[in-house]
Amino acid sequence: MSNPYVPLLFLLAIGGGFAVFSVFAASIAGPKRYNRAKLDAYECGIEPTPQAAGGGRVPIKYYLTAMLFIVFDIESVFLYPFAVAFNQLGLFALVEMVLFILTVFVAYAYVWRRGGLEWD
Repeated sequence: MSNPYVPLLFLLAIGGGFAVFSVFAASIAGPKRYNRAKLDAYECGIEPTPQAAGGGRVPIKYYLTAMLFIVFDIESVFLYPFAVAFNQLGLFALVEMVLFILTVFVAYAYVWRRGGLEWD
């Protein structure tokens, strides 16, 4: 009798091996001549400054966008298993999923109405 996790461990080993091989190959095949310009941070052609413009503060819009992305991404993570096992779950799971989607759409409508999806 075979362990059902063997293919998963095999895939994990292949992924880890590829990552280690990629780092090793880049260190061997990559350029060896470094200078000050190549070691500096690239700022789209603008000279980097020790302190960011505006006192180093990042607009809250970026954090809100990231949180919205996470919320709607998690929604899709919950929808995939439901879609796969829909026939076995029955009516109770259908009602639960409809309530879940309605909750997420209420949150989406709230964010849309408050202007959270607009870039000013």
